[in-house]
Amino acid sequence: MKIENENVLEVEDLGVSFDGFKAVDGFNFYLAKNHVHVIIGPNGAGKTTVLDLICGKTKATSGSVKFKGKEMRKQREFKIVRAGIGRKFQTPSTYEGLTVFENLELSHPHGRGVFGCLFFRRTDEIMNRIQTVAQTIGLDGQMDTEAGILSHGQKQWLEIGMLLMQDPEVIMLDEPVAGMSVKERGETADLLRKISKDRSVMVIEHDMEFVREIADRVTVMHMGKILAEGSMDKVSADPKVIEVYIGH
Repeated sequence: MKIENENVLEVEDLGVSFDGFKAVDGFNFYLAKNHVHVIIGPNGAGKTTVLDLICGKTKATSGSVKFKGKEMRKQREFKIVRAGIGRKFQTPSTYEGLTVFENLELSHPHGRGVFGCLFFRRTDEIMNRIQTVAQTIGLDGQMDTEAGILSHGQKQWLEIGMLLMQDPEVIMLDEPVAGMSVKERGETADLLRKISKDRSVMVIEHDMEFVREIADRVTVMHMGKILAEGSMDKVSADPKVIEVYIGH
């Protein structure tokens, strides 16, 4: 069991309304350093919207999002990424006509901007970074394989690798094992535990067995609010959680 330590991300009283409907209402969330924190809940609970608010895709109407003590709520998306918060969406978005190596190389922050692209060079540091990330995601033997012919699980791992190339301190993943085989789910659990040794991971997921494997802490959402929070054993035994989510 990991020792509780300082929070790298602190979300307080976060809220957003769409035409009067409160999709997220008074949401409080604290992501500890080097922890895997999973958000679960029924469809429409507001889980993905929370990720959208944190990464700046959707602008919050109230509350605070602090990353290492700095307010991020009104920052633009690219600035949030550069600060150290990476986001992976549910559907993989790799460059399918490019190889695993090329996908990872393009994700390196050294090539950002017009001048960065014009003067980009494959330095030893970049090559070592690509090799290290490829080994982490288990695709070091597929470097010359086009992303389009990878399995669904491998595409998910490649996109996680593309995030790792940017070396974020927080990685947010939306249903990372949806559509995976049992074997791929187990390998993904191993990958996330490995990643969380030196960064924090925030996951939205429905697969309860997978959540039990990876989660240091679980937050249950319902109708835009927090219903319960704690260990997986604690929240799965909560009568309110059983009634609105697990029981269905």
